[in-house]
Amino acid sequence: MTTMKGKRVLVTAGAGGIGRAIAEAFSAAGASVFVCDIDEAALRRLREQWSGVMTSACDIADRGSVTRMMAEAVAALGGLDVLVNNAGIAGPSASVADMDPDAWETVLRVNLTGTFIVSQLAIPHLKESAAGSIVVMSSLAGRFGYPNRSAYATTKWGLIGFTKTLSRELGEFGIRVNAILPGAVAGPRLQQVFEGRASVNGRSVAQEEAAALGNQSIKHFVDPADIAALAVFLASEAGRSISGQMIPIDGDSQSAA
Repeated sequence: MTTMKGKRVLVTAGAGGIGRAIAEAFSAAGASVFVCDIDEAALRRLREQWSGVMTSACDIADRGSVTRMMAEAVAALGGLDVLVNNAGIAGPSASVADMDPDAWETVLRVNLTGTFIVSQLAIPHLKESAAGSIVVMSSLAGRFGYPNRSAYATTKWGLIGFTKTLSRELGEFGIRVNAILPGAVAGPRLQQVFEGRASVNGRSVAQEEAAALGNQSIKHFVDPADIAALAVFLASEAGRSISGQMIPIDGDSQSAA
């Protein structure tokens, strides 16, 4: 088993879904984990179910909120070795022609600017680590165009450029930066995506699910635990020579479906 014993890890949007799977995987590998999330009820449930977890409510799109959270995380952890930028929103299902400009701005503010803010504030602390690592959560939408999901796809492509640039800037400090690109991940959020597509395309949810699986060589949706295992590997000593990489975990998807 990959060990992260003694490592100090911050996971954004870690109170549920993929984020929680990542936080739990790092903890199981021996790391001290701090979780932030905008969902305070989910954070309460997390604390009730997982003794010893350190948490903070935080709006990733608000710099003041992130500044406060980062100070709390670093104080609680005693420093920072790993940042997992997991926070993001799906945004609306609409064509570019019909997109609400305010909805567009909201997705960019959370997915792109939010990741920038957290990373910028984390960098001074990661520079003090002997083995700093940043994991950025992009998407299959960062490889292909996504009809009726322009805001989401644009931010996930943007995170690729951010990851590549950050890896070049931080390599001299021994900090590695990689992106994970999940495909269709099993869970409530995927169901909402299928429902959104179905409403736009005039197809049933079952048809949307079949279309997504038909686009993959491996005929099952991605388990969040698999994404978590990849994040731990990338941040561990086993991944010490890996940086600036975009790693799909999508069942060998051939397009955006």
